[in-house]
Parts: sequence; C-alpha cells; structure tokens
Amino acid sequence: MNHRSANSVVFFTSAAVLVIEIVAGRLMAPYVGVSLEAFTGIIGTVLAGIALGSAVGGRLADHSEPRRLIAMALILSGVFTWLSVFVVSLIGPSMSSSPADIVTLTLLAFFIPTSLLSAISPMVAKLRLSSLEETGAVVGGLSAAGTVGALVGTFGTGFVLLGLLPIRTIIFGIGALLVLAGVLGMVSGRAGEQTRPDAATMVVVAIAGLLSFGAQSPCDYETDYACARVIADEDRPGGRSLIVDQVRQAHVDLDDPSHLEIRYAKLLGAVIDSEPDGSLDVLHVGGGGFSMPRYVSAERPGSNNVVLEIDEGLLEIAEKELGLSDAKNLDVRFGDARQALPDLPSDGFDIIVGDAFGGDVVPWHLTTAEAVEEYDRLLRPGGVYVMNLIDGGESGFARAQLATLAESFEYLAVLVPVDPPRRAYNQILVASDEPLGEIDIPDGAGVFLGGAEVIEYIADAQVLTDNFAPAEQLKH
Repeated sequence: MNHRSANSVVFFTSAAVLVIEIVAGRLMAPYVGVSLEAFTGIIGTVLAGIALGSAVGGRLADHSEPRRLIAMALILSGVFTWLSVFVVSLIGPSMSSSPADIVTLTLLAFFIPTSLLSAISPMVAKLRLSSLEETGAVVGGLSAAGTVGALVGTFGTGFVLLGLLPIRTIIFGIGALLVLAGVLGMVSGRAGEQTRPDAATMVVVAIAGLLSFGAQSPCDYETDYACARVIADEDRPGGRSLIVDQVRQAHVDLDDPSHLEIRYAKLLGAVIDSEPDGSLDVLHVGGGGFSMPRYVSAERPGSNNVVLEIDEGLLEIAEKELGLSDAKNLDVRFGDARQALPDLPSDGFDIIVGDAFGGDVVPWHLTTAEAVEEYDRLLRPGGVYVMNLIDGGESGFARAQLATLAESFEYLAVLVPVDPPRRAYNQILVASDEPLGEIDIPDGAGVFLGGAEVIEYIADAQVLTDNFAPAEQLKH
C-alpha cells in the first residue's frame, strides 16, 4: 500500500467515525432526548469503541495479512452502520433519557461500527512500516491524515450534511461507501492478492441493507434540530398535537386558537390573562407549536408577538399544519435566543414567555442570572416574566431557577400541580418587579405558591450563573 492510498484510507475511516458519532445523537434523540447527558453518553461510548478497535486492530495486524482484514473491516463497518438504524428503531422506544439507557443504546447501535473503523488505522500502519527508520514519518503521517479526516467529518456533517440530507440518508450513504470501499479493496489488490467477497458476506450485506431500509422512521418531519410529528385528535376535530423527539410539545385547535389543551399552556394562558385589559407586547422565548402566540392574538386583538426560535423547521410545520396563519402581528426571529436578547429594545414588552426546551430541559444558558438580567431589561415596569420548566422530586432545578429570578425580581410565584406526581412535571414560574395580579387558575390545573411560600420553596437553592448552571444535573 503506497503512501497516498494509506493516508486516504485512514482519512476516510476517521471521517466516517465522526460522521457516525454526530449522526448518532440525531438518530437517538427521539428516544433519549437532546441533552448534555445524551451527548456525554454518546461521545464516551464512541471513544471506548475507538480505543478498543485500535488495540484489537493492532494485534490482528501482527498475526494476519492486513490487506484482507482492512477490506473486511470496511465491509463489516458499513453493514453495522446500516444496522444501527434498525437497532435504534427496535430498541429505542423502550429506552429513557437516563445515562444508563443512553450508554446502552449507543453501545448496541454504534459501538461495533466505530470499533471496526478504528481497527483499520493500525492495520494500515502495519502495511506501511517496512523499516524502523521510517516509523516516525509513517505513524505521524497516518495520525495527521486521521485527524484531518475527523475534522472534515465533524465540520462536514455539522455544517453541511445535516442541513442537506435526512439523518437516515446520511447513514445509508456512509454505510454504502464503506461497503463499496471494502469490496474495491478486495478486488483491486496486486496480482495474487485479489479476492472476491464470498457468498456469506454478500448475504450479510444484503440482509443488513434490507433491515436498515425497512426500519420505520418515527419522524414525519426532520428539522435541523428535531424529529417531529403532528397527530390529529380523535375526539376534537380541529385538535393537533406536535410531537418533538417523542415529547408532546404543543397542542392547538385549528378552529379555536383560544383553546388551550395542555395543563402548562392553560397556566401560561392564565398568567397572560391576569394582565390588564388591552393589547400586549409579548416576547416568546421559544416557539415550538406557536400555540401561545395564536392564543395571545385571539384573546388580545392588536397584540404584538415576537418569537425567538432556533429551529426554522418548526415554523414551517406550524404554518402548514398548526394554523399559525391565524396569528396576527407576528415577528419570528431565528437563531439562539440568548444571542438575540441584546438586540431587543429595553422596556419593550409587557410579558416574556419562557418556553424553550432541548428535550425536556430548558437550555442552561437561558436560565442564568445574566440571562435573567436581560429579561428584566426588556420588561416594562410591572411587566411579567413567566417560564415553563419540567422538574420533580426535590425540584432542584425549579428552586434554583426561582433563586436566580429573585436576583432581579422582587415578586415571585410558582404554579405547581394540585397533587404533584412522583415523576417530573411542568412547573410555571412567575416573576415581576411589582406585585403580581390575581391569577385565575383553571380548575384542577394547579395551585399558586407566592410570598413566604415561595421563599420556603426556594430554601437554600443555588443561583445559576453563566459560570455554573448545572440545569440538567439539578433536574429530577
């Protein structure tokens, strides 16, 4: 194997590992969510696969002819890359967002292909090393080729592929390239070294391809950030639910934008309704299904809604299937909400509705004291910040968020269920620099904790800052 061929193989396989690692998070998101814990579990498991593959590949190269091993490793890595789709579709629905389940699903779906790909680099090195005098140049050159390949795989996937192609198409494509490379490696050897894939290998390839292509996707829509579906209600003709990564994120009634179905939305609506009569200027941090902008437009004619939403695909879904065209005076701004806040006018809003999620956790950088200072700047005197979050058990995250709000706002409240369940649940936090108006809570939707009750609820909770905001670790 000459210098160019060796570097090309290592470049390609290293790039493939990073493509698989990045796409793994997107493929698994509908089942384990999008969170720091998910990314940590995936990255750690893939690194373990790289370590094991490198060690085993080196040992095999010392005891067997590396050329055929490389070709077989390429073919098998392509096969198991295809099978990852089948494995995730089969096992994913039984998994949760716990670290153990994240690691388990990653192990079952992606450990083998990343190990096989990582075994190829030491095999190539074995072919290239003809004397001890060139060890440094060979190993250094292959290491550089692998690193450049990893960079191309990372940037190419994150900046290009995910915006152009569906997740499964990327996986099918990389698997096909790996299988093709392995087959070509077998049939293009030097005289006397050429082989052909045996019948059993081709049968395995065919079965893996069929299982992968036959696996049903849980998505009706694949946006840049999420897997989404829209489900029609059986008992409400105009009812539509938006499911994002297996979480029911929003509900709308196409015939009645003032109808709020989900408990947290009813509570957000109750806080909005507590404002004095007349039109409102409302900032929505997170769009989702855009049910709250529709509600504000219906209940408060003449109101202005500014929505900060990172995922353009959700707007397209809302316009196509969730009746967003009903909303008036709507200004949707795309990008990270925290980055957009400084561009908004001081004292520009009566209400800020915080309803942004990554999976079932509020993005940490939207929870900190520095972010809350921005919310306070944007609100008019007497304005209200109302936030939806999910927490349970000791409610460590909810209590820390209230403690953080207390740094900028004097008056606080939290709306919790009448009988909080053991599992995590939606809690609505309310903050203002003036006494809160009376909130008419729908029957059974929750209870109001304010004043001394909030102080007792917060207890010794820590304030979240840009330097330290373990939102996911605090959440139950």
